[in-house]
Amino acid sequence: MATKGHTHGHGTKSVPLKKNYCFACGKDNPDGMHLKFTINRERKRFVSSFRLSKRFTGPPGYCHGGIIATILDDAMSKLNKLRDVIAATAELKIEYLKPVPLRTPLRVESRELTKRGRRLIHRAEILNQEGRVLARGRGVFVIIDANRVFSQR
Repeated sequence: MATKGHTHGHGTKSVPLKKNYCFACGKDNPDGMHLKFTINRERKRFVSSFRLSKRFTGPPGYCHGGIIATILDDAMSKLNKLRDVIAATAELKIEYLKPVPLRTPLRVESRELTKRGRRLIHRAEILNQEGRVLARGRGVFVIIDANRVFSQR
């Protein structure tokens, strides 16, 4: 059963964020998408239901491919919370299977495939109301020491 509630962006217990300006899920980004994810701990998945407005247009009536990649990447990055780590996207492969329509109910689901050392392999899919997969992503995320990386800015 899914538990409700936003996962508070990209912070973890070790690196809390005062504000979340993430374009995909940041509630503090006025220009962002404001995706809200829920976690299903039993199935170890993150899920977000959403509709895309016309400002995300690529081909007329359909979503821009870069926005699709952003949604899939963000959904996969949420999985790092299950391990309470911060991991950077190292590789991102997108399969655009069908055009993703605007202004219709959509869902993105992500799950971890495997872990190899510091590398986490994730999968995410964007589905329509009927459950048809419209786009699929596979990502490799590398666990980083956020305190060290972010303190160098």
